Amino acid sequence: MRFNQIGRKLLWFCLALPFAAAGQGAKPSPQDRPDPAKVLRYAFEVAETSFDPQKVSDVYSSIVNKGMFDPPLRYDHLARPPKLVPNTLIAMPEVSADYKTFTLRVRPGIYFDNHEAFGGKKRELTAEDYIYTLKRVLDPKLSAPILAELEGSIVGSDEFLKRIRKNGKMEYDTPIEGLKVIDRYTFQVKLNESKPTWIYNFADCRTSCAVAREVVEKYGDDIGANPVGTGAYRLKSWKRSSKMIFEPNPNYREEYYGGEPAVDDKEGQAILARLKGRRLPMIGRVEVSIIEERQPRWISFINREFDLLWRMPEDVAQQAVPNRTLAPNLVKQGIRAELVPALDLTFLYFNMKDPIVGGYAPQNVALRRAISLAYRSQDEIDIVQKGLAIPAHTPYSPGVAGYDPNFRTSASEFNPAKARALLDMHGYIDRDGDGFREMPDGGPLTLKSNSTPTEKDRTVDELWRRSMDGVGIRIEFRKAKWPDLLKESNAGKLMMWFLAGSASSPDADTWLQSLYGPNCGFKGNRACFQLKEYDALFEQAERMPDSPERTKLYQEMARLMVVYAPWKINMHRILTDMWYPYVIGFRRPLVQTENWWQYVDIDLKIQKQFEGR
Repeated sequence: MRFNQIGRKLLWFCLALPFAAAGQGAKPSPQDRPDPAKVLRYAFEVAETSFDPQKVSDVYSSIVNKGMFDPPLRYDHLARPPKLVPNTLIAMPEVSADYKTFTLRVRPGIYFDNHEAFGGKKRELTAEDYIYTLKRVLDPKLSAPILAELEGSIVGSDEFLKRIRKNGKMEYDTPIEGLKVIDRYTFQVKLNESKPTWIYNFADCRTSCAVAREVVEKYGDDIGANPVGTGAYRLKSWKRSSKMIFEPNPNYREEYYGGEPAVDDKEGQAILARLKGRRLPMIGRVEVSIIEERQPRWISFINREFDLLWRMPEDVAQQAVPNRTLAPNLVKQGIRAELVPALDLTFLYFNMKDPIVGGYAPQNVALRRAISLAYRSQDEIDIVQKGLAIPAHTPYSPGVAGYDPNFRTSASEFNPAKARALLDMHGYIDRDGDGFREMPDGGPLTLKSNSTPTEKDRTVDELWRRSMDGVGIRIEFRKAKWPDLLKESNAGKLMMWFLAGSASSPDADTWLQSLYGPNCGFKGNRACFQLKEYDALFEQAERMPDSPERTKLYQEMARLMVVYAPWKINMHRILTDMWYPYVIGFRRPLVQTENWWQYVDIDLKIQKQFEGR
């Protein structure tokens, strides 16, 4: 059977110049190869963490990894809402009626990039590579952040993990009943229970981007610095946390531009008309810089040092997109922009094992709820986001399956008076007259928050400080680089941390699993929230396809999240991208971990005319 796309529509804003008509584009030519003169330059605001696709958990590393590695499925680059399509498969997976068995058939003739680990031979992608990759997720040495998707779900995985954890040695050659190679190009995944959303794992690079065993064994722990995949691009040079340069993979298969935008999607239809039939990739080099501060990223784009601005800094919104309309001076430059309601969520998590903010006793819950009530998300939306966000009512975003726009919680309630009353009631009072409260037992009450040293985070920190001062809670801020904070978070060492979570699939499950008890720690539940009632609802919902009944279960989980407050959910952002007129076909993927480089072209003629101004 084919997996149906999510039938939800998102609001889109397209600004400035209309897309060039199809007749102005180059005629499709199967002989086209990437032109080395075509260079795409842009910047990330966060540094990469690893080029090992099964090791990462952040959006930015996943994007670059998906440019070099291939999962079996991907999302149609033009489809809105998101739609799964075959990537390295000859067709969509065959899915059993009970959603327990997935059979996938790999397309013959797909090859890895050349590498000495292959002994001078071209190395074809096979079913065995995907089974090996899925087994890697189970390797205790890797501590894969997506482990929760396989552990307990794959038939035989529990017994396998119990044995290798006891023996302290991974067994890649030992069969697992639920991971089976049928023939050279066919493999099968069997689950213990029905899980309709499990199919999304075949489009998630962290789970199923194919890696070659020979390369992994050659580099060992250093595999994250030596990527070798079957994707459209390969890593040419790398200056850690500074700049990455990618070039086309010479062994990349014959792929041609296509897609299925909605009939009424004028922008998508125009892109398809112009690029349909072009051989992929079209660009000869991609340069990705790391610039953490917002103003330097913006200035670099305006100075034409970058061709595309990935996520416009919100503090320039009033001058760049006043009233969500591209400023006239930018229109005159031919710059295009698009505002996209992202499938994302910003939130602050509390470490439920922390002696101060953790715990499930009434006084512990009261403290977290008071902290949440004291913070006004709308201030952050107005001051930091410049209005380009909406308050969150659920721990999942609009636009995903399971979201009901009519469902509301008190998650965004701002009520300092109620916060102070809760604190007073549960014994968090100021005993020494210094203006700050102590713990009910008289011990010190100090919140220790964590953030990066960027200007944006400094502004958010100040909002939190002001909010906590308003209810008499002392808060301290520790600054560290994002990759370092991620490592500490994985190890459960942070009391609280403000994060943004982007959808890894177009289903609310993508966030709800991050509050599921067994996923505590590096497997995604950073708060280590463990509540039997929540876990039972999650397990019930996992076995159900998208339906009104499942949506009600999602809503019950959202209510429990608000009641126990392991997260302070904050907002859903509206992201703005900008690009110069010679960048053809750019469209931000709704699932942000998707790589889009091969679907973009550089029109050298327009670029030359533009740079001659």
